[in-house]
Amino acid sequence: MISFDPTNEEKAFTEVAYKLGRENIRLSARKNEQKGFVHHELIDQVNHLGFLAMEEPDSLGGMQLPLISQVQILEALCYGDLGTVQGFPGLGDGASVLRVMSDRQIHDEQRHFVKENSCTIAFIKEVAEEMPESRLKLAKTSNAYKLHGKSKPVRLGKIATHLIIGIKDDTGETILFWLDKSRNKWEVETCDNRLGLREASIAKLSFDEVSFSENQVIAIGNKAERILQQANTRIYILQAAKQLGLMQAALDYATEYTATREAFQQPIAKFQGVSFRIAKMVMEVKMVRSRIWQAAKAIDDRHSSAEGYALSTMFTAHKGVRFVTNSAVQLLGGHGYVQEYPVEKWMRDAQAQVILYGREREFLTRRGGQILAMTEKKVMV
Repeated sequence: MISFDPTNEEKAFTEVAYKLGRENIRLSARKNEQKGFVHHELIDQVNHLGFLAMEEPDSLGGMQLPLISQVQILEALCYGDLGTVQGFPGLGDGASVLRVMSDRQIHDEQRHFVKENSCTIAFIKEVAEEMPESRLKLAKTSNAYKLHGKSKPVRLGKIATHLIIGIKDDTGETILFWLDKSRNKWEVETCDNRLGLREASIAKLSFDEVSFSENQVIAIGNKAERILQQANTRIYILQAAKQLGLMQAALDYATEYTATREAFQQPIAKFQGVSFRIAKMVMEVKMVRSRIWQAAKAIDDRHSSAEGYALSTMFTAHKGVRFVTNSAVQLLGGHGYVQEYPVEKWMRDAQAQVILYGREREFLTRRGGQILAMTEKKVMV
């Protein structure tokens, strides 16, 4: 547990985000889902308030907010609707990659397209140990690299103008590089996203011997692995915060519904099974929030166990968002599956989010591996 009191500035910024989520994002959620993208007027509004630049480094014109501030704001935005927030264009998860890179590692060309141009980045990480099913192959030639195959489903892939990719080449060395669609061509295969997150432009990207030069390489070997590890640690916490916003929205909606609907002349909430389920939902939300704040603070303070905190937090958030949104649908009974009520969309978006960013078992396995490695190190010493 940590003792944390938001600053007045954080409280004010978060309240603006909550108001935007309740009054704009939630009201437009169904229309955005039907269209498969977020309306440009809402994007302009969110961008004007600075919510798309929170993670971007200040050297590229971003706000570079601490994670502890960002998680509060993202929770507030996703109280409106997770799918809509995941559909916002911009640097996306790539902002975290740029955030952990040094100024020397950001090429002038990259700096230009981020600061001067309207670009959307899709971040693809397919390292062999974590993605044994990856069908992307990278080969190094005498003076260039060639990328072939198809990526996993990636958020913003359908509308991306640039890609940041981290994979191992044919020699087993980790390579982190960026591609520009104006000179590196790739094909977009829209995913069957009938489940959820339809606004998030999720797609698989195909590459047919796509060549790129060494000046598009960001980092190689240990440097690339370090950037990927640090970036993913941040991404996990930011995504967990978004899931927390969805959890809180589903909890509040289900609580109000059961408190105002009656059966046998008394509110549904007074039935023991319902009150037990609501209580457990509350505990899940509070536990996930505590984990997120603890992990965000650890990352901001550059704590040595930050990655472990992030993996544990993502596992808890995945588990929590599935339970809370499923419970909300069940508590509404038959109405839970009707589009007139938002909980069915929230449940579908939660399931899609977990699939997109890794199932609970993956994070539990990786965290367990870390703990075993630390134990073995102590025994050897």
